[in-house]
Amino acid sequence: MHRTTILLPKDLHRDAEREAIRLGISLSELIRRRLRSIRPRGSKPGNPFFTRKPWDGTGPSDTAANHDRHLYGS
Repeated sequence: MHRTTILLPKDLHRDAEREAIRLGISLSELIRRRLRSIRPRGSKPGNPFFTRKPWDGTGPSDTAANHDRHLYGS
């Protein structure tokens, strides 16, 4: 497992904790389950940076300036 710290608005944290308690699981398990539901286990990200093919010399020319958009889609 990899430890990750996230920041949540108070109301979202409260709602997530209530849901975890209702399900009888930890907040971490609730988050893992919800993330798996949007990207099932074993699937690969749809991002060209994560493909396992050799670089062919093409790609975005603004990678340094817009790395977050290219890596995370934001």
